[in-house]
Amino acid sequence: MLEKEIINFERTVIVGIITQNQNEEKLNEYLDELEFLTYTAGGQVIRRFSQKLERPNPKTFLGTGKMDEIGVYIKEKAISTVIFDDELSPSQQKNISKILDCKILDRTNLILDIFAQRAETSYARTQVELAQCQYLLPRLSGMWTHLERQKGGIGLRGPGETEIETDRRIVRDRIALLKEKIKTIDKQMSVQRGNRGAMVRVALVGYTNVGKSTLMNVISKSEVFVENKLFATLDTTVRKVVIKNLPFLLSDTVGFIRKLPTQLIESFKSTLDEVREADLLLHVVDISHPDFEEHINSVNQILQDIKSNNKPVIMVFNKIDAYKHLTIDSDDLITEKTSKHFTLAELKTTWMSKVGEKNALFISAINKENFEEFREKVYETVREIHITRFPYNKFLYTDNKDIINND
Repeated sequence: MLEKEIINFERTVIVGIITQNQNEEKLNEYLDELEFLTYTAGGQVIRRFSQKLERPNPKTFLGTGKMDEIGVYIKEKAISTVIFDDELSPSQQKNISKILDCKILDRTNLILDIFAQRAETSYARTQVELAQCQYLLPRLSGMWTHLERQKGGIGLRGPGETEIETDRRIVRDRIALLKEKIKTIDKQMSVQRGNRGAMVRVALVGYTNVGKSTLMNVISKSEVFVENKLFATLDTTVRKVVIKNLPFLLSDTVGFIRKLPTQLIESFKSTLDEVREADLLLHVVDISHPDFEEHINSVNQILQDIKSNNKPVIMVFNKIDAYKHLTIDSDDLITEKTSKHFTLAELKTTWMSKVGEKNALFISAINKENFEEFREKVYETVREIHITRFPYNKFLYTDNKDIINND
């Protein structure tokens, strides 16, 4: 008989703050996402803590009373890890570790840890290691104390090199080495992209866990890894796809997330080059997620950061099979109707008027619902780009519909 695998989840608590820029509702959205990130990394969230502050405490992020409350709770419940929703400064992390005496992580560290777990290829591992080293360098202080001060005495009065300085030098050398390695791989990937010729390139972009890889598998009949966890795909997969008689290249890219660490954007530059060099972006959205509109804004912001916000985009609203809207009782005269109360038909009308009827699609990749409409839309858009690039071979891509219209 096969033995049942027992997964030991780390017992964790998550922490966030309510500020002028982040109200309680927004904090709960972020903490929901942080809880999913924690589960993806292998942790179990036992409790959430939050505090209302004008701004984070520069020494301990939270106030002293809340820190004491968390300290008592983690001792009582045997909590091994405390995860903060915002990035902690090196001094904050050091001070909190001393007070709580357990493992302290912030959102950036957690995302880097998930990336380290998910990296499959040598290139992805190199990118993640570079981001981890850049994150670690300013946080080395205080990690080693047993050799931080050398004792005086005969022959020991020189400045020497403390262990912390040695570690910093090792990490800096490692960063330089990884950057060189990435530069070499970037050149190789640039050559690979150049060798693909003048074929039209289409990139799937979107928030993490919206179904990009599932869509990739359905369109290209490939077997990209799919899982209902954040950042299931780190490596860019490129496949040649043929719809009717028109070939093009389709790439599945790493998913984006709110508060994406800057180290990752920097180290995943080459992966994001697939987006930069694409002729068409398919922006995949999980319409069943209550915060899908904020996800769209986050992705658009990152596209702007990497200077890819001026490309043609088709909005692909996925998971329509799982969409559920909020309802208001007929005798409820207080609740105001928001976009979360819209039916699927109302959402279609709203988004088609926002981005244009030709630029919005509503599908279910897993059930192949409205999939023919999706293929037709992608085909038409790719065909327009192809004809612009190769006006002389337009006749190769005429189909029956065009012949009937011409007659």
